[in-house]
Amino acid sequence: MASWRWIFNRSADSRFGDAVVLAFVTVQALDGVLTYVGVAMVGHVTEGNPLVASLMQALGPAAGLMSAKLGACTLGGILHLTGTHRLIAVLTAIYVAAAILPWTAVLAAAN
Repeated sequence: MASWRWIFNRSADSRFGDAVVLAFVTVQALDGVLTYVGVAMVGHVTEGNPLVASLMQALGPAAGLMSAKLGACTLGGILHLTGTHRLIAVLTAIYVAAAILPWTAVLAAAN
C-alpha cells in the first residue's frame, strides 16, 4: 500500500494541478455527451454505472447525467482545492479508459 501513497501526496497550486483539473472536467463533459448520445441511440441498458443509470431512470437522461457529472466535477474540484492533483490525474486516465474509449467504440459500432 505504501507504493500508492504518492497518489495522495498534496501539492501547492501549479500548472500541473490546473491542467489536470481542466482535463478532468473536460473528460466528465465528454463522458456526459457520449453517454447521452449512446443512450439515445442504443438505450438505457448501455449505461454501465448503476448509480448513473438510476439517476437517469429517476430524473430522465439529461437531468440524471447532468447531476452525476456536476457531482463528479464538484468532487474533482474539492480534490483540486486540497492539492491532490496526482489522484485527479489517475481518475482522469481511468475515465478515459473506462468510459470515453468504450463509448467511442459503442457509438462507432452503432453507426
